[in-house]
Amino acid sequence: MSAEFVVGIDLGTTNSVVSYCRLDAETPEASLLDIPQLVAADAVETRPSLPSVWYLTREHEAAAFASALPWNSEPGFVIGEFARQQAAEHPERTIAAAKSWLAHASVDRRAKILPWQAPDEVAKISPVEATRRYLQHLVAAWNDAFSESPLDQQMVVLTVPASFDASARELTREAALEAGLPANLVLLEEPQAAVYAWLADEGDNWRRHVNVGDRVLVCDVGGGTTDLSMIGVADHDGDLSLQRIAVGRHLLVGGDNMDLALAHFVAAKFGEQGVQLNPWDSVSLWHSCRTAKESLLAEDGKDSHKISILGRGRSVIGGTKSIEVERTEVAALLTDGFFPLCEATDRPLRQRQSGFQQMGLPYETDTAVTKHVAAFVHDHQPADQPDQAPTLVLFNGGVFRSEALRNRMLAAFTNWFPTPLVDLRSDLTERNASLDQAVACGAAFYGWSKHRGAIRIRGGTARSYYIGVETAGLAIPGAPRPLKALCVVPFGMEEGTQTDIPSQEIGVVLGEPATFRFFSSSVRKEDQPGQMLSQWTDDELSETDSMEAELPAGADLEDPFVPVRFQSKVTELGVLELWCVSTNSDGRWKLEFSVRESTE
Repeated sequence: MSAEFVVGIDLGTTNSVVSYCRLDAETPEASLLDIPQLVAADAVETRPSLPSVWYLTREHEAAAFASALPWNSEPGFVIGEFARQQAAEHPERTIAAAKSWLAHASVDRRAKILPWQAPDEVAKISPVEATRRYLQHLVAAWNDAFSESPLDQQMVVLTVPASFDASARELTREAALEAGLPANLVLLEEPQAAVYAWLADEGDNWRRHVNVGDRVLVCDVGGGTTDLSMIGVADHDGDLSLQRIAVGRHLLVGGDNMDLALAHFVAAKFGEQGVQLNPWDSVSLWHSCRTAKESLLAEDGKDSHKISILGRGRSVIGGTKSIEVERTEVAALLTDGFFPLCEATDRPLRQRQSGFQQMGLPYETDTAVTKHVAAFVHDHQPADQPDQAPTLVLFNGGVFRSEALRNRMLAAFTNWFPTPLVDLRSDLTERNASLDQAVACGAAFYGWSKHRGAIRIRGGTARSYYIGVETAGLAIPGAPRPLKALCVVPFGMEEGTQTDIPSQEIGVVLGEPATFRFFSSSVRKEDQPGQMLSQWTDDELSETDSMEAELPAGADLEDPFVPVRFQSKVTELGVLELWCVSTNSDGRWKLEFSVRESTE
């Protein structure tokens, strides 16, 4: 059975969205999948998005909740709107931000660690398992709606942050295949998907808005993360082409931080009425503030919004307490706190309040998005053109639905660059500018475009990749030998290509377990295969998951330490094959992990 639909899935940190269109459509018209989910203890509704929250049900709830959905679900947990509501009363039984845990290389992402720091009696699952269950819910919702066109037989494009390294991408793919997505699913960077959504909105007119040499800054600020990319416009055989030329770090700062900041502000207002609240612990207040923020910052938002809490405990006298928050004060709080005007040379602050910190996700200490954007632009200017700056900006993510926040970011650009940046979405209608659904819609358009041979964004690998090589020399008690990094994949290496790695012979261990260490860099764009680094900073190279493996040894092998040279290949499926080729025999051994950034 051939695919009828292309399905774009935005597996978001905060919310997930599914968009689709027919592959045989002459003009792609993306539609959103209505996703059934529990919205209250006794109510199921369809929504255009699925909150990426998992709730471990209590024993007396399990059977009722499992039978509430139109398909047979695994008992013991709930995903979606009701799970998000339960976070207020049972935070120790809920999982959020599983996607960010997939990017957190400091933990074992296959280990059962979530909910993080939950009591021992609470059953835990891994970040990979949580991701699988979110995707399973989406697969079941699709199959329920399109029973004659099951999802595993469609063309599926699943988006990932541009900042995801090879390991995070591979773990996402692993979870997707276990959830029932097709083996040929495509992974696409989220900022690229946002660009494809813009291309779909503009149709054939997109070329009127860009010129050769333009650089498009994609600024994607969602509920939990900030994702930055740079897209270049070039001439390709007399026609305009797009190429991704830079990606940023995985920044854990976004709309959730804003909700918490507003909760602190509101808690202080309640305090003036004699109502004492702890906004760090009051998740319900946090959720109320999210609703207030979205209402007040909407372009047609009201001048004020009432926030109410139920009276309970000794500190609250009587019944419900309410306060009004004004649109102007909320806008000022969030624009100044998260988008302060700053200089192009300003950088995010890194200081800590204490030498001791609770382990968890590496949230950004500095919430000034403008400073993170300034750092990204500075880090990715061409080495031979230090004054070259982006000329266009494409906003994406639910945060930028607010005109006030878009305008503040544009004001910062005006301070930094001699020529104001052009907002590519400034003239689009509200229907076309649904920024929290654009990634899913763009993914669907990308799949349709790929199927039809239309416009695509080139890029190759978004990082350079390295292997760790232990140096030879005298051993010192208690001191490991220094490690060097050998470049095996250069920045921008295209899928379907391979290269020999020029280097001295390097020994590889065979026939016994060994640890192979891998590193990547999004800023060292000039490194070439064979280049050996003796030292580097944490900002230049980051270590991906190490690989524990035992390479097979032949029966006649006398020495388990064999001299080799390397060959690297990025397959059409985006998998890096690193071949260790013996220099004294015909032996060849392969190590591989996914480095897919997007699919051609």
